[in-house]
Amino acid sequence: MFTNAQRQVERTGRGGTPRDQYLQDLVTQFQDSTDEEYKERIVANLSNFAYDPYNYAFMRQLNILELFLDCITEPNERLVELGVGGICNSCVDPANASVITQCGGIPLVVQCLSSPVKNTVNYALGALYYLCNPSTKKDILKPDVLRIIRDYSAAGAVNSSFSNLANAFLDKHVNS
Repeated sequence: MFTNAQRQVERTGRGGTPRDQYLQDLVTQFQDSTDEEYKERIVANLSNFAYDPYNYAFMRQLNILELFLDCITEPNERLVELGVGGICNSCVDPANASVITQCGGIPLVVQCLSSPVKNTVNYALGALYYLCNPSTKKDILKPDVLRIIRDYSAAGAVNSSFSNLANAFLDKHVNS
């Protein structure tokens, strides 16, 4: 559910933790933890906050987008999945997309297209859909990337979500 400042005040109450502080606490817990499962739960939680435009400025301020990108470089496939999920959830906002692009996120998202984890591939396709614009097309619409996306487009009988996302990407960025 999307929120706004007034709704947030009502939900937090007098003694509650303000959203920016809550998100900062999650980031700190992630950074301080050595427990992989605990880190996964924190990134899952942060990824859920990435849906709501109310949180976008906090996410940029607290470098949560960079944390998601760092997760994509981890050997833990679950952290990769959750990291690219957070990128997918947040990159619909142009300011977030700009941060992701400036921090080298496009090659990281592209590498997720080859993941054995279905959700990771779905998130990567969704993220590329929103990250692709006139200034990033040269980085995304490379022959190798387009070949992978076209393969997913043709995979309707095997995986309809891959096919649907790939077709939406191709329709918007290639076939238009």
